[in-house]
Amino acid sequence: MSKSKTAFLKKLKEFAKTLTNYVSTNSGEWSIKGFIDVDEHIYTISSDSKIISKILEIQLFPKFKEFAKENGYDIVLAEKQNWYPDLSFVNKKNPKIKFAVDIKTTYRLEDYAGFCNGFTLGSHGEYFRTRTSTKNIQFPYADYTAHICLGILYSRALSTDIDETEILKLTELDKITSVIKDLVFFAEEKWKISSDKGGSGNTANIGSIHYIEDVLQGNGVFVNLGEEIFDEYWINQGVLKVPDPKKKGSFKKLTKLTEFLEFKGLDVSKINTPRPKRKNKK
Repeated sequence: MSKSKTAFLKKLKEFAKTLTNYVSTNSGEWSIKGFIDVDEHIYTISSDSKIISKILEIQLFPKFKEFAKENGYDIVLAEKQNWYPDLSFVNKKNPKIKFAVDIKTTYRLEDYAGFCNGFTLGSHGEYFRTRTSTKNIQFPYADYTAHICLGILYSRALSTDIDETEILKLTELDKITSVIKDLVFFAEEKWKISSDKGGSGNTANIGSIHYIEDVLQGNGVFVNLGEEIFDEYWINQGVLKVPDPKKKGSFKKLTKLTEFLEFKGLDVSKINTPRPKRKNKK
């Protein structure tokens, strides 16, 4: 690991730990309660994860600016909404040193103690496969010294405690239940928290592991294999043709890490097996 990456990641991890207090009330609820209009009406925030993520990003941006200034970096925001990453930290003295920091949020699962819903860690499409591509990315993927997830874990409020149709006055602020609470922030290189499964639907997104303690410790599927295998697997996932064990002499698109390692003649036992979800006993 380069000295610049080691130093930046260490500082970002320390910085992440300070953010819980910045966005939370003394009781652990999110300090954002709703939207306010010119007549001082407060409208409750939706529990939609995309809305929560965007508001958190706006709330945190002043802190990111402080962090960048204190450590000698400029921040470049993604030019378009669907571009990667959310934040590019560019070293002022040496602009060749760049760090991709993507802000990712997810919630704890009520029915599975110790597990979260998981993060989507960015695309493994064009800009990931072609490291010089500028499609949907602020700078070419290969230009970044490291690719980092600034992760946010939270618990959702009970649906019975939230009324999205209610309009309150500023004087009634204490009556509003925050839509999320118990926020935890962390920073980690995305390959260290990656799964070998996709992160969302039919889109080409990299998925994360789900056991919270492993997420916070950077104990992902590829941790024993290394970043090069992570890159090579996800570059080839869904593209490379490997032998189909169910049909002798036939081939199928690569979908599993075991298939990739066997195809490469590598040790399958090095896969760091994710902890399985076990439903809470009622």
